[in-house]
Amino acid sequence: MSLDIQQQVLQQLARIADALEGGALPVNDWQASAYRWRRQGARGYLQPVPHWHRIALDDLHSIEPQKQQMLQNTRQFVAGRPANNVLLTGSRGTGKSSLIKAMLTTFVDQGLRLVEVDKSELQDLPELIEQLYGRPERFIVFCDDLSFDEGDGSYKALKVALDGTVTAPGENVLIYATSNRRHLVPEYFEDNARSKLVGEEIHPAEAVEDKIALSERFGLWLSFYPFDQNEYLAAAAHWLQHFGAVMDEAARQQALLWALSRGGRSGRVAWQFARDYAGRQSGVQS
Repeated sequence: MSLDIQQQVLQQLARIADALEGGALPVNDWQASAYRWRRQGARGYLQPVPHWHRIALDDLHSIEPQKQQMLQNTRQFVAGRPANNVLLTGSRGTGKSSLIKAMLTTFVDQGLRLVEVDKSELQDLPELIEQLYGRPERFIVFCDDLSFDEGDGSYKALKVALDGTVTAPGENVLIYATSNRRHLVPEYFEDNARSKLVGEEIHPAEAVEDKIALSERFGLWLSFYPFDQNEYLAAAAHWLQHFGAVMDEAARQQALLWALSRGGRSGRVAWQFARDYAGRQSGVQS
């Protein structure tokens, strides 16, 4: 059997398998602004998100340098100029995911689109990027809360998507990812213990090099840090006003107690406090 005939047979078998596993795939709706990547059988498709989370940049406090860098990078991308994939790392609840969503709110009218991909589906990134290739829209592929355990091979798909293979990466696609780990993968003391001293130069062990190599494929790193007390109270005051309450002395004391009970200060904790406090105040007034 010739190679061409073998390929035709394999393609027919693949189509039969797709039909048996999941039937016909939904046709991508290119009119939506936000999507989730979904899998059906052996293939994937874009599921529109009709009620996507609209976050305004003004609602994000105490991360001004990060906001400005993200704005500049995304503005370049939307304008068709060179821009970088972005890795946002650091403390929980400080606005990493919200900042990415705020980029869609800011630039949606200029053709920006957002595609959320779960960690469990990272192996589909080459297929997803292929579907987006050549589209007139500009797509941010959003990977939230990434971390990889030892031996987890799914990070290799992310490496390929960031750098491309023999196929050139699409100019209309960037990857924005968040993580609590700077290098996305666990780092152990024993990894550093395997490093070697050659002359006066330190040569990291292969394990260290491999782990650092993933995060280095992101052209822009943005770090997020825990809020100090003043930053936390400012965020709480903003959200109290948003929910129709005021930051008086009573609210200030309650906000501090709330943060103490949660074991930390962040924009997320401030938002949660404001919802609780404003809700209780509304009940008292009524």
